[in-house]
Amino acid sequence: MQLDKFSDYALRILITLAARAPDRVATSEIARLFHISENHLSKIATQLAREGFVRSERGRNGGLTLRQPAETISVGAVLRAIKRDAPVAECFGGNQTCLILPVCGLRGPLADAQEAFFATLDGYSLADIVGPRKDLAALLRSELDAAQ
Repeated sequence: MQLDKFSDYALRILITLAARAPDRVATSEIARLFHISENHLSKIATQLAREGFVRSERGRNGGLTLRQPAETISVGAVLRAIKRDAPVAECFGGNQTCLILPVCGLRGPLADAQEAFFATLDGYSLADIVGPRKDLAALLRSELDAAQ
């Protein structure tokens, strides 16, 4: 399976928040850090908040924080939530016009492969992929300083 940009950016937001926890991080800061449109990143942050992974606070001192400890956030759960409506193949979505659909033997293996992908990522928490937090936090801060 391939991650789309939406999923990739969602993980970048979470990784940044885990590295900087418990600090609140502005969406604009994450956007500058990764050279991503702030508007696009805001949409992703909104979905992460709706799914219960982040807390979003508005205002002068607003920003994003993790809603729960990084150790309890499964990478598989994040991607399932983000990619819930993204079919692995056309025939898994609303378009069921493929000629061979009634006799196709590919749907089962594709569904199994997708589940194996998520199951593997279920074994990793956000804390696992962040690694040594202080090293990542230092790298993110130095990159942000260079971007300003």
